[in-house]
Amino acid sequence: MNAQQVVDLFVEQRVLQPSQADDVLQEANLNGKNIEQALVDSGFVDERGFYQVIADALGTDFVDVSDSDIAPEILRLIPGGLARLHRALPIAASDNTLTVALVDPLDLRAAEDLRFALGKDVHVVVAPTDQIEGRIERYYGSDSSSMEDILKQLGEAGELLALRGTDDTSAVEAEANATPIIRFVDLILFQAIQDRASDIHFEPFENEFKIRYRVDGALYEMAPPPRHLALPVISRVKVMANMNIAERRLPQDGRIQKNIAGRSVDLRVSTLPTQFGESVVLRVLDRSTVNLDLEALGLPDYIHAYIIEIINRPNGIFIVTGPTGSGKTTTLYSCLRKINTIDSKLLTAEEPVEYDLEGIVQVPVNEAIGLTFARALRAFLRQDPDRIMVGETRDLETAQISIQASLTGHLVFTTLHTNDAPGAVTRLIDMGVEPFLISSTLEAVLGQRLLRSICPQCRIAYQPGETMLAQLGLARRDIGEKSFYYGKGCDACNQTGYKGRKGIYELMKITDPLRELINERAPSVTLKAKAIELGMVTLRQDGLRSIFAGDTTIEEVLKYT
Repeated sequence: MNAQQVVDLFVEQRVLQPSQADDVLQEANLNGKNIEQALVDSGFVDERGFYQVIADALGTDFVDVSDSDIAPEILRLIPGGLARLHRALPIAASDNTLTVALVDPLDLRAAEDLRFALGKDVHVVVAPTDQIEGRIERYYGSDSSSMEDILKQLGEAGELLALRGTDDTSAVEAEANATPIIRFVDLILFQAIQDRASDIHFEPFENEFKIRYRVDGALYEMAPPPRHLALPVISRVKVMANMNIAERRLPQDGRIQKNIAGRSVDLRVSTLPTQFGESVVLRVLDRSTVNLDLEALGLPDYIHAYIIEIINRPNGIFIVTGPTGSGKTTTLYSCLRKINTIDSKLLTAEEPVEYDLEGIVQVPVNEAIGLTFARALRAFLRQDPDRIMVGETRDLETAQISIQASLTGHLVFTTLHTNDAPGAVTRLIDMGVEPFLISSTLEAVLGQRLLRSICPQCRIAYQPGETMLAQLGLARRDIGEKSFYYGKGCDACNQTGYKGRKGIYELMKITDPLRELINERAPSVTLKAKAIELGMVTLRQDGLRSIFAGDTTIEEVLKYT
């Protein structure tokens, strides 16, 4: 349950004073407690009292489900996949109403989704979280059979889902809202979140309909559903994202905010018209899995210390560079979080705003209506900021205003798409920025990549062959007694051998020798050689550090550096 919602409700019910609410929230944040634990530990309520207050506020009943047995015919009213997805336990049924205990009774969307999917009125009651989760586990077991069950239902509903004419919008909408389709899409989202997917791809081809997840940067295909489900499934996603389902000839963008498996998840939806229907990609922004602490990024100590020094400077430009999906935005968010204090004004221009940061003014860039990065930046300078983040420097105008902001006493953070840190300078010169402006404002460039980490459950040591070592630029004598590892593959990592990702970094500090070279328009190769001479550790060298630490494999380092 959302902590702020709960304390607001307790203030409303006069169990807490507003000042006490702030203390409880602080206690929860500082000690990593959930809000129930914080309220119980602070002595305001006991466990039963906590749930009773919520039940009273919602005008419903508190029930204890620890001892009661639930009849099989009532359990069958909510399929297992749906029960786990919404963390909902059916307790009783009468006529057309189903009484359900939700892990998060304050989540109105979950109750609405259940009402829609089941075609029944849903009466929500309040019960202790651990009791509901224990019962769901006991009665519904694991989720392995759910996908087969739903595909079977979809097979049975085949006649309903065979489209009567692709231009019939009402027919498409009716099928998108058919119960089996709703359950199927909900389960795909649930499974993707469980597997820590960053993107979900729905791809219609001539004879098949593919669904793929991107986990730790690599794509994995799930069992493909029947081809004729492509249109209703994609239409269902578009309905959820409030898109125009009748428009299939133009790309569209939308957003789904949903509580999935107890986590608040933001899904950015993008459609693309193709030869065989619309291809849809959902970008998963799961706030609960992203740690925006600078200390959690795994930066080497010397880089961490230097970045702390840079982000506390009064002015200058700090650039983070790397290809798409290399974690640039996460690094910049972590920097902003570190300096987000009451005495400084922070502004960001992003396309789109990926995570909401408390206390930071975030502006979504919208090229369609003329709100470009450059235009947002110009407006920023009239908003009395201390630090500014520009999501991406794409053109000369944006670069020039960033430099102007830096010269007038602001610290600017931005990202660039280049292969390495020295390439950022050349890129800015190619855009048309004068070298003397770059050398006088640029403080540092951080190049980074994300590499897959070896699964700790199935990690095995081995000795690489001469060819592999030669590709890394190493000889057998260079490695001495060092160990190399790879993941054999196990259930914990879905047989991939990898679980999670970690960053590798190169930091180019802009010192006087480099400023002279920038003013002379020196090529990227010369800048890189000078930076290495001055002590810069390259991405490849930092990759070797990760290999020797047993964090990643030789293959990953060779692939990305």
